[in-house]
Amino acid sequence: MQQFLTALRGRITPEQAGLTTFGSERRVPGLRREEVAQLAGVSTAYYTRMERGDLGGVSESVLYALVRALELNEAESAHLFDLARAATGLRRAPRVKPTPRVSPRLALLIDALDVPALAMTQLGDCVASNPMGRALFPDLFPPDRPPLNGTRYLFLDDRARVFYPDWEKTAREAVSGLRLMAGHDPSDRALMALVGELATRSADFRTWWGGHTVRTHFAGTKTIHHPVVGDMTLGFEVMALPSTPGLNLLTYIAEPSTPSADALNLLRSWTADSAATEIDTARQH
Repeated sequence: MQQFLTALRGRITPEQAGLTTFGSERRVPGLRREEVAQLAGVSTAYYTRMERGDLGGVSESVLYALVRALELNEAESAHLFDLARAATGLRRAPRVKPTPRVSPRLALLIDALDVPALAMTQLGDCVASNPMGRALFPDLFPPDRPPLNGTRYLFLDDRARVFYPDWEKTAREAVSGLRLMAGHDPSDRALMALVGELATRSADFRTWWGGHTVRTHFAGTKTIHHPVVGDMTLGFEVMALPSTPGLNLLTYIAEPSTPSADALNLLRSWTADSAATEIDTARQH
């Protein structure tokens, strides 16, 4: 909690918050604790206690006052409330969550889509995909082996830095998503193991994890350098599946009449040709 709140108040200047300053030398970036307390309508001692993680008796109205004072977005607000619940509630023992399963109906839907589609856990494990999805992310689907974890691939596989020309943006988004998950459910053993592994093996992950940035990334664009069809900028949508908690459906599409659309169509043709070749080979044997 302390690192999260310190990072948040450090990004807001008194001028942004509408506070008057009197020219004294400031030893901290952004807002001081007493200034946050003033904006939230609580005493400095009370806010200091909260920042240090002592949230006993803190009401929702005070947390909402912090949301307003620190100008938090939706993801940051949710993370603040998650941290507050974790600090004041009974701590659950670390547990292993079952891997989400794809229903037969969902598998049929994914196969029927004419765009790249993958069903992935929040940790980055792919549990279902259509041929276009596997063709779009060839590194994640090595022949005759289980799919790679997308998050480990991003930080620990040098090919990811070539595949994603804007690798840092993509990697920071992944860290942000994991930070949100950790605040929501700190007892998830698989999540904590993944975070520990990445923090040990990736200096970039370790640095960004310490920044406590949280954002949601349910839609946007990604630029990729595909080894077969070249550069593409694709729009993506991440859809939660209420029938299968912990599983998301990811789809990718290109803007019509663009070079990216041409590249995606080329990938579609290449995928169809590869599938036809596999069928012919199987028939010959």
